[in-house]
Amino acid sequence: MKPLAGIRVLDMSRVVSGPFCSMLLGDLGAEVIKIEEPEHGDDSRSFGPPFSGGESAYFLSINRNKSSCAINLRKAEGVDIVRRLAKQSDVLLDNFRPGTMERLGLDHSKLRAANPSLITCSITGFGQKGKDALRPGYDLIIQGESGIMDITGDPNGPPTKIGTSIADLLTGQFASQGITAALLERTRTGKGRHIDVSMLDCMASLLTFNAGIYFTTGRSPERRGNTHATITPYETFKASDGWLNIGVANDKFWRLFCEVIERPDLAADPRYAKAADRVRSRGELVPVVADIVSTRPRGHWIDRLRTAGVPYGDIRSVGETCEAEQLTSRGMVIEMPHPTAGTVKNINSPLRFDDQGNDQHTPPPLLGQHTAAVLHELLGISGDRLHALISLGVVRCREAEIPHG
Repeated sequence: MKPLAGIRVLDMSRVVSGPFCSMLLGDLGAEVIKIEEPEHGDDSRSFGPPFSGGESAYFLSINRNKSSCAINLRKAEGVDIVRRLAKQSDVLLDNFRPGTMERLGLDHSKLRAANPSLITCSITGFGQKGKDALRPGYDLIIQGESGIMDITGDPNGPPTKIGTSIADLLTGQFASQGITAALLERTRTGKGRHIDVSMLDCMASLLTFNAGIYFTTGRSPERRGNTHATITPYETFKASDGWLNIGVANDKFWRLFCEVIERPDLAADPRYAKAADRVRSRGELVPVVADIVSTRPRGHWIDRLRTAGVPYGDIRSVGETCEAEQLTSRGMVIEMPHPTAGTVKNINSPLRFDDQGNDQHTPPPLLGQHTAAVLHELLGISGDRLHALISLGVVRCREAEIPHG
């Protein structure tokens, strides 16, 4: 049994941060009911190309292990259905702008009045309060305002965003952590919590030692490309046939690295003896190392670095990573049969529990695929009533799933 088995999550979020959070909870065994707008569903269903069987690769990547329940929140009957579902849920997740849930009559204080054990979590770009609270928060915007873009990229180039939706994904991770902590607390108190998660807060938390440098010196760190502010050599080097990363993270590795490159004189040079010395002498040392590395192919250096135990890494494409034996052998690439997209592959959850074998996952749902089942099983809504709700534009169901009567 998975850790969150028996926990029901009502997921009113869309696009990336919230859906990634609820997918993480679903991977841990929670029952996730995804509430979607009936006509088009989650915005990310249209993010493409590419598409597979009418579903975007974007949507398919972050919505496994969920049921889709298509409910129109512009209708009072739709809002009432969500309110009734929340009464039977453990967690409610949203990523609307501040004030939206209150306008719908679904704010956390009202929901918890009916279900005191309910945990509610709201993801926003800038938080529930403050002068920026009502601004739309998108990944690119947050990467820029968090200071992350200013320290990312070539020192002589423009600020650069990280190559994945890091602000969205990190926020989803923090939200899932907050929810699991609230679930643990609930076992002691019996009461739910409201969790306010800001994308800006989450990204700013990544500044760690960069913020520490500013707080200590009063100066903002500058872009260093692939170099490290306080470790040298710890960066990307070009071999004769491509690129690799070398991480000489301490004095022990420095001595070993000098053996690898057959330069014992560098190990004996007092200018480079200690980590702080190497940082101060970066301008002299790095070009010497770069010249040496450039004379041989990657395979040569990788073999020698591996044998010596010096941290190193090839620089792989996304495709090479998805096919890497180290990942596939650990079950990090999973396959799921999808009703229209055929076999869907995802990157699996990185969490491993000692009593779990091969995980079984359900594929990302079609829009409204489970509306009938969820409303019938949890709320006792009959087939006839479902047909009436469909005709009123309150819900969307897949006809084959609607019960008789």
